[in-house]
This record gives sequence, structure tokens and C-alpha cells, in this order.
Amino acid sequence: MATDSSSVGADFLRAVLQGAPPGAVYALVALGFVLTYQTSGVFNLAFGAQAYVSAAMYFKARLIWGWPTVWAVLLSVVVLAPLVGLTLEVLIFKHLRSASAVSKLVVAIGLAVALPNLFDIIASFKPASGVTPVGVVPGGADVFYSVFGLYRFSRNELVDMGVALVAVIGLGAVFRFSPIGLRMRAVVESARMTELNGIAASRVAAFSWALSSLFAGVAGVLIAPRFNTLGSSDFFSLMVVAIAAAAVGSLASLPLALAGGLGLGIVIAELNTFLPRWGTDSAWVRTVQDNLTPSVPFLVLFAVLALVPGIRRVQGAGDPLAGVEPPPTARAGRPDPRRALAMRLLGAVVVIGGGVVVLTRGDQLWVYQVTQAVVIAIIFLSVTVITGTGGQISLCQGAFAAIGACTVYQLAVRYDMSVLVAMLLGGLVAAAVGAILSLPVRRLGGIWTAIATLAFAYFFDAVMIKLSWVGGGAASLLRGTAVPRPTLGPWDLSHEKAFLVFAAVVLAVVAAAVVALRSGTFGRSLIALRGSEVGAQSIGISAARTRLTAFAVSAFIAGLGGGLLAISQRDVNYGANFTPFAALFWTVLVVALGSRSVPGALIAAAAFALFEPLVLDGAVVGWLTRERHPLPSLFPIDGKWLFILFGLAAIQFARHPEGLVEYGLSGRSRPARPDRPRGRRSPNTDSAAAGDAAASDQRPAMRGNRS
Repeated sequence: MATDSSSVGADFLRAVLQGAPPGAVYALVALGFVLTYQTSGVFNLAFGAQAYVSAAMYFKARLIWGWPTVWAVLLSVVVLAPLVGLTLEVLIFKHLRSASAVSKLVVAIGLAVALPNLFDIIASFKPASGVTPVGVVPGGADVFYSVFGLYRFSRNELVDMGVALVAVIGLGAVFRFSPIGLRMRAVVESARMTELNGIAASRVAAFSWALSSLFAGVAGVLIAPRFNTLGSSDFFSLMVVAIAAAAVGSLASLPLALAGGLGLGIVIAELNTFLPRWGTDSAWVRTVQDNLTPSVPFLVLFAVLALVPGIRRVQGAGDPLAGVEPPPTARAGRPDPRRALAMRLLGAVVVIGGGVVVLTRGDQLWVYQVTQAVVIAIIFLSVTVITGTGGQISLCQGAFAAIGACTVYQLAVRYDMSVLVAMLLGGLVAAAVGAILSLPVRRLGGIWTAIATLAFAYFFDAVMIKLSWVGGGAASLLRGTAVPRPTLGPWDLSHEKAFLVFAAVVLAVVAAAVVALRSGTFGRSLIALRGSEVGAQSIGISAARTRLTAFAVSAFIAGLGGGLLAISQRDVNYGANFTPFAALFWTVLVVALGSRSVPGALIAAAAFALFEPLVLDGAVVGWLTRERHPLPSLFPIDGKWLFILFGLAAIQFARHPEGLVEYGLSGRSRPARPDRPRGRRSPNTDSAAAGDAAASDQRPAMRGNRS
């Protein structure tokens, strides 16, 4: 028994040592995340993208250009990383200081999508599969140091742990003892108040972003050797794990963030050590091990958000002096109803005309592309419900859509049920999951709803989709699922054009339902909650019940669309359709073009499915020039521009939360500029002109009230 006890103790200590290096990696990113939040007030989901940019630059300079390590580090960390931070502050976040925390979060999500692709194009960077980046110390992955004969640390691991420890001490000293640390925190609280004390708030904010971006560069370069292939999605996934460590410290405590990162690494190592021993004779323990270990960070993050009351109060505080300055000059004049009507008629003509052309003259490829746009539009309408109407940023719509698709596979392929019935049941299953998820999430609000739903999306991706009774198991994910097409009366939907018509009918029904919900009591209750939760509750609206319903309805629409997508592609195809990062781009696209209206979701879906073949591949130019291969030196344009353009388009969300489509359809005219005086005018003329202007400003408002 003593031998067994000593063996257990040795294994426990070995697991602690083994978990410390990956824990230090989590802690590095968590410290950078806390640093960014404390010095800029931005919940920076683009931190992983910034780390990727420096890591990729170091990889290219070190391995492709053959630079020495010192020069490669100087370029990627000391020069490029602060330059990226300064650029983001000067061009984007400087103008968003008075914006809401949710608006800043949406902008950060757009940058998380756009920055890696923009760097790849500018630097002509293409990660080589299986080529591992080298560390910053010689023999970092090959030289080991044994600790008590229990575990051998590599040089790279020792550097990671050392930098994490030095970082928490150094950053803590900067925040607590240095004048610049106090000024950075003061600018986050109130830039105007610090300016009253003679401090240049813009310079302090620029330094804050340069410092946080420098730390992102350090973290990226040190973490890169842990990946077999350098990819931006890996850095984003690592950032989601690190958010759990940062949340342990409530985004405020550097020591707790360090402890949270190390704790995550050690807990995972302990589970990997002892669960296999206990599961030798128990199949259910092996199942727990396979699914629990990858889900630990997301379970911790979700538990912290749902159970720790203090985390809900960590919000981006508004500037208490925000009202001392006059409001900015309006960038648009009053709505022009004639222009708005003309835009809507033009849109209807384009949709009807395009549909007729595709159905009469389109080949199989274009019919398939348009069908995908129609089906994706159904999923995007779920974002219209939860984000556009409810004001909640949900980042797990891809998981809800995957639930619908997997339900179709399970019921139709395994149990020979009609795929149409299975599609409806898939929507109901997704609605039930959405309702259950909303129970701990509905009281969070703001950025924490987005983070909690992102944690659920990664939990579904890491655990649920691999279960045989959900995604069909690993074999199903690799081989495909062969979802059949249905026959509806005399119509065989295995024909592409027949299925396109069917999908368009489903889209029309869902769009009409969304319009009815928005204009009904439920929609008005959601809009009231979005405007003022306290005011809505004062007139008897239950915030918890209304948001639960919103999550359920949104999940039902996403699940319905996911099931229809599986039928359309005859395959669940989870990796290509429903991964968390793909769903992140869905949210970026819909909020950029218009999450508050049905046309915004429809145009976002068309852009998602058709922008690359129509614009980037040169089809439109080819039709206009009547050339089969127009400008072969220019086309096809890299498909990464799709993510860059729409990722950067999300930046306008803070100024136009209704989206670019709704802003254009509203038909707002350009603001009239005051005429320069050309001579002396009588006071009566000026008074009459002012009166006419006032009357013209009031008439649209009265028309709006009547509607």
C-alpha cells in the first residue's frame, strides 16, 4: 500500500510539472488579455489575431528569409507588434471611446477575422503544413532539463514559464507604482477627466495599445513552436481557452490570471494522468476522459460567467464626462422616402430577375451557389432575431445550425425518417438546447453573453460533435453522412432547380415569420429590453422570459437552416460549415450589413455565398466584357479578401448599428450645408428660412410617429 501511495504521489507531482508549461502558455495569453482590457477598456477578441501576425512574421523572417533569431524577434515583436497596436488605436478605437462595450466587441470580432487574412496577403505568407516554427532559444525543442527525475522541461517550456512569471511581476509593478500605469487606467475610466489634468489622453491611449500589442507579439512568438502548422484559427482557439484564465481574475487581477492559466494546465494534466488508470475496467470512465479533458477550459469559463456574481459587474464603464461636449455633427440628413422606395423596388427587381435567370439559364454550378445563398439566409435570420431584435451577441449560431444538421442525419440515415420531418425536429431540438443555454446566460447581458455563447460553441466543437449520438462519431465526420434528398408529392427535390424553389419557399415562410415576430408583442418587448432593461421591466416585461424565448426562436431558425443545408449538400459536412470560427464570420457579416432587418440578412447570405464567384473570380467582369477569361492577370482574386472586406466593414457597427444595408435602404439624404452669406440679408428673410427649416424637420418626425 505504501508503494501504491508513493506511486500516486509521484504521478501527481509529475502531472503538476507536466501541466505547468501549457498552463504558462494559457497564462501568457490571459495576461495579455487582462493587459488589453485594463489599458484600453476593449474586450479584445482580436488579441489572438495580433499574436498570429507577429508569430507569422517571425516564422517568415527566421525560416524563409533565414534571418538570425535576434533580428527576427526585433522585427516581429519590437517593430511590427507595436505598429499594429498604434494603427488600431489611431484608425479605429480612438473614435470608439464613447461607444458601448458591445460595439467595441463587434469591432474586435471583425478585426479577429480580417487581420490574419490581411497579413497573409500583404506579406505573401502561406503556412507550410507540418513545418513547426522554431523557438527563440537555440535547441529550444531538443534540449531538456530533468526535475527530480519526474519530468523533463524543454528550453522552450522554461522560457514560456519564465516570461509568464516576469510578465506578471513587471506588469503588476507598472500598474501599481509607475505614473504611466495610473494614467493608462485613468484614460480608460475617463479620457476627458485626464485631459483636464493636463495629460494627453490620446498619447497615453496610443502607448497602451502599443504595449498590449507588444505583449501579443511576445506571446505569439513564444507560443508558435507548440503548433505543428501555423494557423490563425489555432491562435483564436487558444485565446478562447485563455479567456477562462482571465475570467478567473475577473479581467482585473494579473496574479489570478496567472494562477488561472497554470491551474487549467495542471488540471488537464492530472485528468490525463489518472483517468486512464481508473478507466481500465470502466468504459464510462474512458468516455468521460475522452470528452472531459478537451472541455475543461470551456466548462471553467462557462462556470465562472454563470456562477461568479462579480464577473457580471465587469463592464466597460462609460466616460462620466461624455456629456460635456456637444454631439457630433450628423453625417446624414433626414430620410428620403422616395429614395428608400426606389432602393426597395430595385432590390425586388434584382432578386426576381436573378431568380428567373438562374432557373431558366443557370447551369448546375450556379444553381448550387444560389441554393447555398438561400439556405444560409435562413440561418442568418436567426442572427436577426437574437442580435438585431434582441440586442444580444450570440456566437454559437453555428452550433445550433449543426444540431439541426446532425438531427437530420441521425433521424433520416439511422432511423429512416422523412428528412423534412427530421428537419423540423432538428429545429425543435436546437430550440430546446437554446432555451436550456439561455437559463444561465440570460442574466449576463452585454459582452458576457457573447463570451458565454462562444464558450458553448467551442464546447460543442470539442466534445459534443464527436459523440456518436450527436455527430455520428469520428468515422462519420471523416467519411461524410450521405443525407438523402426528399420527394415532395410530384416534385423530386433531388433535382437542383426543384430544390432551389423549395428552399426559396422555406426562406419566404421564415422571413415572413421573422417580420411578424418583430412587429408583434414579442418583437416590441425585445426592442424595449434592448433600449432599457429597467424601463422594460417597469412596464411588466419579464427580461428573463423574453430572452429565453428569443434564444429558443433564434436556435430553432438556425437549426432549421442547418438541417436544410445538410439536405442541400447531402452531407452534414461539419468542418466546412459549422465550426466556431466560421460562425464567428457569420455574425460579422450579418451585423456589418444589417442585423436589424430581413433584407440585411438576405444580402449578407448572398455576399457569403456569391461574392467570391461573382466578384473575386471575375464572373461579373466577364459578363460585362463578354470574355470567357477576363483579365487573367487579375482574376481570380484571393478569396481571403472576402474575410478582409467584411471583417473591416464591421468597424462601422458603432456608428451605424442598423448595418450598411438598412442605412442605404433608409434613403438618408446628405446633410444640407449652411449657405455662405453673399451679402446683407434682412432679418425677416433669415427668420422665415429658419422657420421653414424647422417645419421641414418636424414633418418627417410626425410621419414616423403615425407609422
